[in-house]
Amino acid sequence: MNYQTYFNLDEDIIHVNHAAVAPWPIATVDAVKSFAEENMKIGSKHYLQWVAHETELRKMLATLINAPSADDIALLKNTSEGLSVIAYGLEWQTGDNIVIAEEEFPSNRIVWESLKPLGVEIRYARVTSEEDPEQALINQMDENTRLLSVSAVQYATGLRMDLFKLGQACKQRNILYCVDAIQHIGALQLDVQEIQADFVVADGHKWMLGPEGLALFYCKHEHISTLKLNQFGWHMVENVGDFDDIENWQPASTARRFECGSPNTLAVHALHASIKLLLEVGMETVETLVLDNVEHLIQQFSQHEDIIIHSPTDRKRHAGIFTFSKKTVNNDDLYNELVKKGAICAPRGGGIRLSPHFYTPKQQLNTLLEWVLAIQ
Repeated sequence: MNYQTYFNLDEDIIHVNHAAVAPWPIATVDAVKSFAEENMKIGSKHYLQWVAHETELRKMLATLINAPSADDIALLKNTSEGLSVIAYGLEWQTGDNIVIAEEEFPSNRIVWESLKPLGVEIRYARVTSEEDPEQALINQMDENTRLLSVSAVQYATGLRMDLFKLGQACKQRNILYCVDAIQHIGALQLDVQEIQADFVVADGHKWMLGPEGLALFYCKHEHISTLKLNQFGWHMVENVGDFDDIENWQPASTARRFECGSPNTLAVHALHASIKLLLEVGMETVETLVLDNVEHLIQQFSQHEDIIIHSPTDRKRHAGIFTFSKKTVNNDDLYNELVKKGAICAPRGGGIRLSPHFYTPKQQLNTLLEWVLAIQ
């Protein structure tokens, strides 16, 4: 199957930057065009259909991560907002601590560090250089640990965490378990019930092939009513649309209570089309192809002594990210030259990060290697 036909990328570029911002599939572009034209011609005449589209998207996202119910899914603006909902929804006591990795992306670090004035301690574990990165995190836990927050895949090196092992450790110690899955969902299969996650957050604009401005927020059902609300509006009430219910309003009993205002209907239509595509291809197939592409990069690049691979080489330890550097070329120069040649990639983790998706042909990966070897 030629999955390239689902996209319409210019022939003079090689897009391997899904760990940053992904290109849209043709189906997603068509969905946005159709929605825009509908607005132009008839405005909000079919608003109830838009609401139904939003409801269907929640169900599709629940299927994507095997959530018990679509009621456990909220549609928020981004990962940072979701993490903030958790951080400022929990009641903290002086002396509580949170365990995170040293190498976390700022979104999954700053929000927890902002709690320090409340007397919350942040404990850091280095994971990318450890033989057992999960144990490094577990070793930081004690009787005062309230929450572990970890990226499913580290953004710079592509280290893939054993989410099941971490979930088990949290449950044994009665510690809340939060997973930033932005570098995982859409590239690899994820079962939030199997890993025993309390919270999972992920923007849609990377591996899920959607637009910026819309994120999946999963909250385990038992926590929905216990997280303190810090944002309020018409959309987060139980009887949404009953604008005359002035005195008796109540927060929604579902994860919608975390959505205070009007939904991003344009982004909903876009992400709906992208998730539908991923589900039609099948996440098992997507995962296999993503891992195969990174395996191909590892095999080809490792044959050259001038190249340093910063990513894990064990298939169980990597996802869709491959980071490398070249001994004889300054990293900034290497990045700039690759961009000039047509590579869409990113400088991360002291090297160049390539992040091909399931549809990326191996011939393009071979071309990238040729470009790298030619740069002096």
